[in-house]
Amino acid sequence: MTELATGHDIVVGVDGSEASMAALRWAAQQAPALRADVVAVHAWEPSASGIAPYAPVSARPTAAEERDHAAQLLASTIRAVFGPRIDSSVRAVLAEGPPARVLLQHARGALMLALGRKAHGEYELPPIGTVGRECLRHATIPVVAVPAANPPASLASQLRAVETSSPARSGAA
Repeated sequence: MTELATGHDIVVGVDGSEASMAALRWAAQQAPALRADVVAVHAWEPSASGIAPYAPVSARPTAAEERDHAAQLLASTIRAVFGPRIDSSVRAVLAEGPPARVLLQHARGALMLALGRKAHGEYELPPIGTVGRECLRHATIPVVAVPAANPPASLASQLRAVETSSPARSGAA
């Protein structure tokens, strides 16, 4: 069953990443002021197309196993953000299909679409991925790109190293 958003929903793309958790937290904080519900959407695709044809059958998960894994990812992400008690204004939607298409379909008629993005582009990659770019390109509602809450651990350790290092003396007055 396809559950489309209403005009009072904030649809959030959830993929289990810290960035999507930040988007879910942000949407939950905004929802009361906007009198909106939060719809957490996780899209999954069968991976059969991504597995080599010569791979053993035992290496190929069934569609039911993939769906169960996707449902567990969605549930664990929501639990990580909201804890064991989830407000009735938060709904979880699991849908099969390409993520950008699924998100845009579920966001049709919603108040807005919230997506997570990396705090900084790593390895000179843009902070918004391909799904986010597709959603920005084709959405008919406002799209909010929420940065990840914490920088990656390697960046955080580099920043701490910079903060604790002593300033160099140049000899100039």
